[in-house]
Amino acid sequence: MSIITRRQAIGTAALTATGIALAGNATGAAAQGAGSMAAAFAGRHTPKPLRFNPAKLTGLSERLITSHWENNYQGSVRGLNTIETRLAAAMADRDFPPVAYAGLKREELHRTGSVVLHEYYFDALGGNGNPGGSIYEALDGWFGSFAAWEAEFRRTAMSLAGGSGWCILSYNRHTKSLHNYWAFDHMHGAATGAPLIALDMYEHSFHMDYGAAAAKYVDAFMANLDWEVVDARYRAAQA
Repeated sequence: MSIITRRQAIGTAALTATGIALAGNATGAAAQGAGSMAAAFAGRHTPKPLRFNPAKLTGLSERLITSHWENNYQGSVRGLNTIETRLAAAMADRDFPPVAYAGLKREELHRTGSVVLHEYYFDALGGNGNPGGSIYEALDGWFGSFAAWEAEFRRTAMSLAGGSGWCILSYNRHTKSLHNYWAFDHMHGAATGAPLIALDMYEHSFHMDYGAAAAKYVDAFMANLDWEVVDARYRAAQA
């Protein structure tokens, strides 16, 4: 039996309310709008495949990873496509109420954040957890030592251990600095921040394997990090 978190319930309620607001002419208008509007409203996002074998991770079961990827991540992809086509329908309706449009735009941001962060999350798994490269040197410098960075990253993650949010190591292109950020949902992020590591702290990411033992999940995540991917992201963000 699946467990629905408070955040998931809120997202589902928002989608339901939006669907009611668009009832009657949404389907036809969405199809017409998607074909005539820009790609921003096309609703053609497709799930990104896993770059690793989920059966070969350390401390994260194949069942957990597969469920997370198929249900939570792909659910957000489908949700984003739905919202984009409904935005197309709303754009075609001159009398569409602003209050209903606000709900669509909020859900667009929420679903986009979920898709992006989940892809950053999965794409950084499959490694041996051994840090290296220019990102290692940068973290060592910014935080006083790599160990100090890791301790602060873990503390930030555990501050979300109630079951909601993301812990994100980010490079800020404006300030040219590295920070661990606390994100209560998919929409919290520092302006001009480029995610380097995105650790999913929603219950769906660990409850199947660890129950409420979030610290053990964080241990497993760190043990499977591919630091070559993280380093490539850091170099790309600087460029």
